[in-house]
Amino acid sequence: MFNFPNTRLRRRRSSKWIRNLTSESILSVNDLIFPLFVHNRKETTESIPGLPGMKCYSIDELVSVAQKAEDLGINAIAIFPVVDSKLKSKNAEEAYNQDNLICKAIYAVKLKVPGIGIIADVALDPYTTHGHDGLLKGDLIDVENDETVSVLCKQALALAKAGCNIVAPSDMMDGRIGKIRKTLDDNNFQDVLILSYAVKYCSSFYAPFRQIVGSCIPSNFIDKSSYQMDYRNARETICEIEMDINEGADLIMIKPGMPYLDIIKTASDKFNFPIFAYQVSGEYAMIKAATNNGWLNYDKVIYESLVGFKRAGASAIITYAALDVVKILMTQKT
Repeated sequence: MFNFPNTRLRRRRSSKWIRNLTSESILSVNDLIFPLFVHNRKETTESIPGLPGMKCYSIDELVSVAQKAEDLGINAIAIFPVVDSKLKSKNAEEAYNQDNLICKAIYAVKLKVPGIGIIADVALDPYTTHGHDGLLKGDLIDVENDETVSVLCKQALALAKAGCNIVAPSDMMDGRIGKIRKTLDDNNFQDVLILSYAVKYCSSFYAPFRQIVGSCIPSNFIDKSSYQMDYRNARETICEIEMDINEGADLIMIKPGMPYLDIIKTASDKFNFPIFAYQVSGEYAMIKAATNNGWLNYDKVIYESLVGFKRAGASAIITYAALDVVKILMTQKT
């Protein structure tokens, strides 16, 4: 059908203007979600060694950064709490304390930056002394599913009461989406969306994040393979996504991102549904490390990586590079 010399595909690549006209995937500020970390120490900003360029903020400073993000056109932020170790427990009671750090942070941002969307994880690992995403069976390292779901419902309700727009269950417990949806609806929070981490793989790419929020043990490894997905599996994702959509999820998350572009592609082709992706801490940290060693051009590589997410079918992307990418996009327009 296509034969040289009648067909010369390089003609469509010969100039920037024709490449722009024929490009299949476009990355814009509307695709970006900016993740932010908050701690309970006043008026201090702390650098994060494992994520160069990222910081952990006090609540007041978090509000300022949220305002900056909105001013740059970013539509949503994802807030993650760095919980004081004294407040952690085996059963994660602090997770549903209405006066906890994340609830205070959500309330403060909504008060001063009401136009930006706020996403908050529904998961217990920042609040447990053992670092797992749920309650354990006695002294065994085995997470109780149904008992954990009951606590997750309390946590989701606390987040909704604080003003959270999107609750994001990232725990991978079976059946939690339906239970959380019913809890929210029964308490008049029908408009709060659920972003389900339907496909969260048991990945080693989360290490920098876990170090930040303190959900790791001294050996730096917690085996979550009994509830997070086996990274050798692809077909299983269809079942996970279908179940969560049927239970009331509004949005689906796939995590990590770049090592799982095939999964993003499969999900976006199969489901007429918004598929979000997370460029997780390990992905970002690798690019930053290579950049700092002079091996890669940060602006070009981070932009290319996110275009890859869009090409695979992602509707939106959580990335630590969100502010950087906005500046790259602005430069492209000038």
